[in-house]
Amino acid sequence: MRKTNESKLLPRLRFPEFRNEEGWEMKKVGEVIEESKVPSTSNNPHNRITVRLNQKGVEKREVRGTEADNATYFFIRRKGQFIYGKQNLHKGAFGLIPDELDGFESSQDIPAFDFKNGYYPQYFVYYLGQENVYPDLEKISTGTGSKRIHPRDLFQVKFPFPKTEEQQKIAACLSSLDDVITAESKKLEVLKEHKKGLLQNLFPQQGETVLKFRFEEFQDSDAWQEDTLLNIASFRRGSFPQPYGLSEWYDDEKGMPFIQVFDVDDNFRLKPATKNKISELAAKQSVFIPKGTLIITLQGSIGRVAITQYDAYIDRTILLFEEFHQEIDITFFAYSLFLLFEIEKQKAPGGIIKTITKEVLSNFVVKLPSIEEQRKISSCLSSLDELINAQSQKIETLKLHKKGLLQGLFPDINEHNG
Repeated sequence: MRKTNESKLLPRLRFPEFRNEEGWEMKKVGEVIEESKVPSTSNNPHNRITVRLNQKGVEKREVRGTEADNATYFFIRRKGQFIYGKQNLHKGAFGLIPDELDGFESSQDIPAFDFKNGYYPQYFVYYLGQENVYPDLEKISTGTGSKRIHPRDLFQVKFPFPKTEEQQKIAACLSSLDDVITAESKKLEVLKEHKKGLLQNLFPQQGETVLKFRFEEFQDSDAWQEDTLLNIASFRRGSFPQPYGLSEWYDDEKGMPFIQVFDVDDNFRLKPATKNKISELAAKQSVFIPKGTLIITLQGSIGRVAITQYDAYIDRTILLFEEFHQEIDITFFAYSLFLLFEIEKQKAPGGIIKTITKEVLSNFVVKLPSIEEQRKISSCLSSLDELINAQSQKIETLKLHKKGLLQGLFPDINEHNG
């Protein structure tokens, strides 16, 4: 990276019209923004705003019941102001107040700021949103127990700033990419909703005997037959030597993939790589499964189903299906299991299944059509899942592109300071 002098620096990527411009200046945040403290007189608990973690922005705060807060504790906020949560700034709890929340209120724990002339709000927020900025923000948090980042401390932090026109150009570039990511994410949600609708229509719902939709060639076929999981298949838990934490059980370089609950994704597949790999010693005391095995999680995030795409060993928190006692399309059966657990979650208090045993699972009832109809449904849903996975990958690629732009369009101040 090129340096101009002790206080100025340059990014790795720069738009052509600014390449002959001087280097960027390091400015204290206090030179860029100033805190807004306009007291609220309405003290309306239903007119409050909050900030979400992970750069999810500003939103209306949902208030339960009535609140009798001191009116002087809350302040009027205006659209375009920068706002952040004192406890979670370093976790992405910040944003700009959108137009629809103009005039809303927040407490002094969620301060708001106006920008001084020459500084572009979106540029500031994009710079602040870089992952490498978070550790420096966490360092300035103070207090015991629940630490906070106060405006007076944030004001002393230094950020790099080019001229206003270049700030606007960078923000416009990143904003356009964000618009694309948002649009593609909406497409993904539409696909997921379509799949949800198909699952509701292609499978009998709880307490129903008639399908809402049936492919034409099966309109006159027999009704779906019910049977217990125990009669349909043989299944067992995985295993792992105890205690979990011994280093001798793991081998990150030469070990085999080891599937635990968090390795089972929510798209009927495993994550691309397991968090842990186990040693040859541990493998002797665990359970091996070849790729293409149907598994389901029994603890933690209960009811996640996957058809494995690589050979692996599995933990005791995972149930594997070893053999089917009748002709079954495994993909169809995976969808059936998923829906079965969704029904059980609806029955459970709070919508959460605390635990489930192999014995209880054995008595679960599954409804099955003919193998031909199973395959037809499986093919339909699998094609849709392929579209969903492709759309998800497209979004991840766009996010990686954005991450690369962030690294290139902003100077590395750690390198500069070094």
